[in-house]
Amino acid sequence: MRTDCIIIGGGAAGLFAAGVAGNSGVKVLLLEKNEKLGKKLYITGKGRCNVTNNSPYHEVLKNVPRNPRFLSACMSVFPPKKAMTFFESQGVALKVERGERVFPVSDHASDITAALQRYCKAGGVEYYRGEADEILVEDGAVKGVRLTDGTELYADRVVIATGGCSYPATGSNGSGYRLAAAVGHTIVPPVGSLVPLEEDGDWCSRLQGLSLRNVAIRLKDERGKRVYSDFGELLFTHFGVSGPTVLSASAHMKAEHQYLLTIDLKPALDEGQLDARILRDFQKYINKNLANALVDLYPRSLIPVMIERAGLSPEQKVNSVTKAQRHRLMDLTKGFPITILGKRPVEEAIVTSGGVSVKQIETRTMESRIVEGLHFAGEVIDVDAYTGGFNLQIAWATGWAAGRAVAGLPLKDEAEEEEE
Repeated sequence: MRTDCIIIGGGAAGLFAAGVAGNSGVKVLLLEKNEKLGKKLYITGKGRCNVTNNSPYHEVLKNVPRNPRFLSACMSVFPPKKAMTFFESQGVALKVERGERVFPVSDHASDITAALQRYCKAGGVEYYRGEADEILVEDGAVKGVRLTDGTELYADRVVIATGGCSYPATGSNGSGYRLAAAVGHTIVPPVGSLVPLEEDGDWCSRLQGLSLRNVAIRLKDERGKRVYSDFGELLFTHFGVSGPTVLSASAHMKAEHQYLLTIDLKPALDEGQLDARILRDFQKYINKNLANALVDLYPRSLIPVMIERAGLSPEQKVNSVTKAQRHRLMDLTKGFPITILGKRPVEEAIVTSGGVSVKQIETRTMESRIVEGLHFAGEVIDVDAYTGGFNLQIAWATGWAAGRAVAGLPLKDEAEEEEE
């Protein structure tokens, strides 16, 4: 079977690259091993799909901790504004929420995958169910793909868009790394980024299921240096902590360091205001036990843990609490400490940090500098970003670059050049 271009992987980057190439006149075959396309897209943003972030491209790059300069060319040409315009042109109404996060108005990730599939259909993209086993190369140029069942598909252009190795149940099992390495590419060892954290202890397990909103976190290394701080949501789990703030914090962690996470449970109050608040509550419940006097200040499941960690007794009468004891409770409220054992396994990460080295990929075409006609798009490349829609924006921008390149088109449309 021969075609112009084979795109390996029907996720966000692969679908978009296929649509861009197909609608540019290229005969595209999209190779996907799953029974349905865009499987990982369905679970992004808790099933709502955080499509992108409504910010200028240079703000996106500030949220890319690994190799942001590599993305500068494609991101400047296909920034979030272009991504939003694309999906709206495909009939998907969008909305902007806190942190400039962009979602479908419907809150259904399926609307995004459906839009991408419509786009591919309009471009005449054909689908083939199968798994790539080898990139066929001859005289330094790509010639096609051999599948695991021995079938050979031929094309002068191949795009690897297989994702990383997080959420392997969706098909992201790191196969793209093996394909790229086999033809000479260097693979930066993949690790979890945007991944929950394990606690060295059992405080979190006692709070399992408790979700906190509007809290502030600080991540410090063993030297006490602040590595990251954030404000938002946090979730206690049986192993430690998760939630948007924690996932973003994990992207700043390095294996050689140890970390302490502290949670400010009342970031809107300074110490003086918090002390006054506690005194008011104590006055209100002056004849109660301490365990019954904190119901207005903390979630119920948090109260026994706060009392124990402050070295107090739940049966202690409020009118007997000393100033020193009150201040211990106040300090704990402003800095609830969690000793971090490490990150959860990479399979539990939202995205993977690591992948095909950007030193071996052209920035404007996503083409390999080692094998002519081989391109990359999305998470398989050694780039990753924080939460907030930035990782999907990377998929759209690299997918655009790869799709344009396989069609022999410049990164920027000539009409856009004239407008500028």
